[in-house]
Amino acid sequence: MGKTEACCDCAAIHDDVLEHVQEHIVPEDQRQSMAKLFKIFGDNTRCSIMEALNCHEMCVCDLAVLLDMTKSAISHQLKILRDNNLVKFEKKGKHAYYSPADEHVREILDVALEHINE
Repeated sequence: MGKTEACCDCAAIHDDVLEHVQEHIVPEDQRQSMAKLFKIFGDNTRCSIMEALNCHEMCVCDLAVLLDMTKSAISHQLKILRDNNLVKFEKKGKHAYYSPADEHVREILDVALEHINE
């Protein structure tokens, strides 16, 4: 029995397809930014933080208890998320409450969860 491979058995070039894709593919700098975004979400701790914040705004202390981590470790991850405009914070008295930076971030999380549950 021959091995079935998921590739073409011909050498035809589909110029119309190539032209269409070249017109619509994002520039390299945007592709790099997209890859950076996915890399940030590629960390389990940051995903856990984002999932929690997608449910409700939270302070570092509450996130530390929820995820059984130190406040320092949570703060480090929040800084990465904040530096990449994925979370924002609001000071209320002595507390800083974190939440997703905007609706796009919430949508990314929702779509990712929907995709893995298919």
